Amino acid sequence: MLTTMAMAAVFCLGADEVATQFMPSGITPKVGGYMPVRAVMGTKADGVKKAPEGLSAAKYGKIKFGEKSWVFILDEPEGKPAKLFVDSNNDGDLTNDPETKWTGAKNGQFTMHSGNCKVDLGDGKIGSVNLYRFDPKDAQRAALKETVLFYNDFGYELTLELDGKKFTTFTGPEAKTPLWIDRDGNKNRSSKYEMVTLGKPFNFTGTTYVLSREGEKFKLAKADKELPKMELAPDLRVGKKAIPFTMDGLDGNKVDFPKGYAGKLVLVDFWATWCGPCIAEIPNVKKAYSDWNGKGFDVLGISFDNEGEKEKVEEFLKKKDLPWKQIYEGKGWKTTLGEKYDVTAIPFVLLVDGDTGEILATSKELRGPGLSEFIGKQLEKKKKPAAE
Repeated sequence: MLTTMAMAAVFCLGADEVATQFMPSGITPKVGGYMPVRAVMGTKADGVKKAPEGLSAAKYGKIKFGEKSWVFILDEPEGKPAKLFVDSNNDGDLTNDPETKWTGAKNGQFTMHSGNCKVDLGDGKIGSVNLYRFDPKDAQRAALKETVLFYNDFGYELTLELDGKKFTTFTGPEAKTPLWIDRDGNKNRSSKYEMVTLGKPFNFTGTTYVLSREGEKFKLAKADKELPKMELAPDLRVGKKAIPFTMDGLDGNKVDFPKGYAGKLVLVDFWATWCGPCIAEIPNVKKAYSDWNGKGFDVLGISFDNEGEKEKVEEFLKKKDLPWKQIYEGKGWKTTLGEKYDVTAIPFVLLVDGDTGEILATSKELRGPGLSEFIGKQLEKKKKPAAE
């Protein structure tokens, strides 16, 4: 059913059904991740009419999507391989269903299990479901001792026509998260400029639309109130230009980017003191800085730390011996440059030519112990045109 907001925002005329195709599997990477659901297990065999033979340590639970559910049995005998049985066809008989893949992988002293099953969704649709379970002996995850986590790998491919141009997007069975529409076709996901929430108006092409859902049917309609056309996400691919800016540095001096780095290559590093992966990269960045700072390489840090944490950041920089310039606003995820650069996850890193403003590399090439070697090669490339 449409929400009250959506009903108020949609014309009675002009609503079109959206071309919808069921995807039995492979939806997870299309929608950009998953949201696991907890299935808490017990000892009561509710819904089980016939169980496999030889069970010795059975626990029972249910996989649920909307109004539909499927019983499962997890058998975990001490010292023997665990087995998972899912009532895929939902007839109460767990002996006539496709085999559920369920394997364990050692991680230190604990074993984590994961697997995949199929569920009959009706109307000839069979959907793939991924499941996993942490070791029940792991005291740090005691709250999940009686739990199997699962998420759908099935969903729908939608084709929308916005002002005569077709766009493809993907959604799960319940569409709880916003849908990504790749407006510029660069295959880079922007949570700020390219996401559509069901029932809420959006303007990506010049006309304001509302996308709604009724069961398995999706409808697109013009809204009765026009929104301004949303600007496109910044294109920060290799070969494109970085966004110039002038900001106050942590030391009180102005940072003029990229002009202030003329003749250099600069690593622009969006980070925070609370970001584990950012901190893990510090040794790699320090090595690159030590190796190449006097030869045309510099680093500019942009902190995502929160309000009132200036002293904390300064102490962190001193303790870690990080000498390069830093910009700190104390705005967390609302950092001006984070918004300007559409940063939704950190560490976020770019290598920029200070002379041209051209982006030479992104996070893919700028993380890990090979960073210093990579920077050296980029500096060599920069010198060659001048020598020739």
